[in-house]
Amino acid sequence: MSTNFVAKGDIVTVPAPAAVSSGDGVLVGGLFGVAQTDAGSGAPVALVTQGVFDLPAEGSGSGQDIAVGGTVYWDNASQRCTKTSASNYAIGVAVAAKASAATTVRVRLGLPVVVTPGN
Repeated sequence: MSTNFVAKGDIVTVPAPAAVSSGDGVLVGGLFGVAQTDAGSGAPVALVTQGVFDLPAEGSGSGQDIAVGGTVYWDNASQRCTKTSASNYAIGVAVAAKASAATTVRVRLGLPVVVTPGN
């Protein structure tokens, strides 16, 4: 292993941007993860940055159906997932279909690299 290796990166500890509870989605700059524990604003919180999680999403009447493999975005103002890209941060892909009335979406955190044929 290289001498400059720090960590695998699937769990990182950062200052909480606000009070968070275990299981909350947390966006810090361009880093998104799921809080492992409760933490007060500014306190260290461990964020899981890889894996599959059920996260809150826009529900009934939102028209927010998301197909398996569809990109999932984080609406930080509303603290929930959306399929709307504008002003939101891409956090992963849906691994189960989400009907528009559902209030959660199952998300694989991290976006896969898409290779276009010929590139």
